[in-house]
Amino acid sequence: MHLHLAYPAVLAVLLFCVGLYGVLARRNAILVLMSVELMLNAVNLNLVAFDVWLRDSLHSGQALTLFTIAIAAAEIGIGLAIVLAVYRNRGSSAVDDLRDTAEHPDDDPGDGDTGAAADTDAEATPAQKAEATA
Repeated sequence: MHLHLAYPAVLAVLLFCVGLYGVLARRNAILVLMSVELMLNAVNLNLVAFDVWLRDSLHSGQALTLFTIAIAAAEIGIGLAIVLAVYRNRGSSAVDDLRDTAEHPDDDPGDGDTGAAADTDAEATPAQKAEATA
C-alpha cells in the first residue's frame, strides 16, 4: 500500500493555518493556547506522514512526535497556570489586558515616588484631570 503524501500534508497545512489565525486574531488567552496546540498537531502530522513515506527504519519522525507531545503537555500546563494567575489578579483572561502588566523602562521602583505626582497633565486622562480638580 502506497501512502499519498499530499493528503496529510494538505490537512497539516489547513490545521496550521487555522492555528495561526487563532493565534493572531483571538483575544482570549485560552483560545490562543488551543491555537498553538493546533499548530503543534499539524507539525506532528507532518512528522508521522514523512516518517511513513520515507519508510524510516528508526522511526525518527514518530519518536520526535512523542517528544513534541510531551513538550506540548508541559507547555499547556504552564500556560494554563499563568492564565489562571492572570485571571485571578485581573478578572479577565484577555491577551490585550496583559500589556498593562509590562514594566516600562522609565519606571524606577526605588525612587520613592508613588507615580501620582510624576504624572503630567498631558499624560492624564480626562477622568484623572476632573478628579484632580475636584
